[in-house]
Amino acid sequence: MPETADPLDNLPDEVAAVAFRRLVRHLRKRHDAQNIDLMGLSGFCRNCLADWIRDAGYEGDKGEARALILGMPMEEWKAKYQTEATPEQMARMEASLKLNGGTH
Repeated sequence: MPETADPLDNLPDEVAAVAFRRLVRHLRKRHDAQNIDLMGLSGFCRNCLADWIRDAGYEGDKGEARALILGMPMEEWKAKYQTEATPEQMARMEASLKLNGGTH
């Protein structure tokens, strides 16, 4: 792997994969961390991770990618864990997304 200015790019893929899976499994356990709150704090959520794996070459469709990240189909996850977003949460998410510079 050629070296780049960002040391993260030199992290072996095997190590990055283990860390990614740990992150996803952590989020699967933390149902209290709503996607809207993750978006408001960090500008990304579980759905973004699903989009990112598709961008990286995952061949499944959007629903399959979300199910992979969530550990169940999206509709099931929403019925079990998702709460209604408040206007304050929506405003925080919108402000946070602006900090992403047009990406999520």
